[in-house]
Amino acid sequence: MARLTRRDALRGAVLLGGAAALLTVADPSAGAALAAPDQPSIDSCGAWGARPPAGPLTIVQHRPNKIIVHHTALANSTDTSRAHAFAASREIQDLHMDGNGWIDSGQHFTNSRGGWLTEGRHGSLYALLHSQTMVQGAHCVGQNDQAIGIENEGTYLTEQPPAALWSSLIAFCAFTCHQYGIPATEIYGHKDFNNTQCPGLLHARLPELRSAVAARL
Repeated sequence: MARLTRRDALRGAVLLGGAAALLTVADPSAGAALAAPDQPSIDSCGAWGARPPAGPLTIVQHRPNKIIVHHTALANSTDTSRAHAFAASREIQDLHMDGNGWIDSGQHFTNSRGGWLTEGRHGSLYALLHSQTMVQGAHCVGQNDQAIGIENEGTYLTEQPPAALWSSLIAFCAFTCHQYGIPATEIYGHKDFNNTQCPGLLHARLPELRSAVAARL
């Protein structure tokens, strides 16, 4: 289960601002086709020691329609611990806020090489668990108000991701598709929308990922 405490939930509600007026109508044709996969464990921003956002977050009052897969382009660490996953999440947030000038981590979620899932942008976990809205991200130009972005720790231009990361990515995508009524066919790579090499070799494996997610659903 996701490590979402009552305090985290209340904090998420404050960050979401208008979350009390959540939409209640889902797409019946999408939802009816999806079974309920297991909910993966996802550590909240509070758990890994995130900095507060530098400004107000934008809450989009509709469900996302796709998932976009990224890789972080960080070193391929051999440390697969939860502590390392937390440190990587902090490094990414510092880079995005201090280097890119963004108000928070650009991606909604992060997947470590050890398979540890963490919340990226504040409020993303709250929105995912309630499944009617999304936090606007900063991970893919033109798609930030439509797509859930997940960063996969590491650089995969010449090597494949470790098995733990791959398994965790499948579990995350299956749960997210179920929560938001996203078909498994609507999982893409960053390079499908922007001029980038991201997510490296993971892009060629998207058909495999979609099939694995569909099987979970």
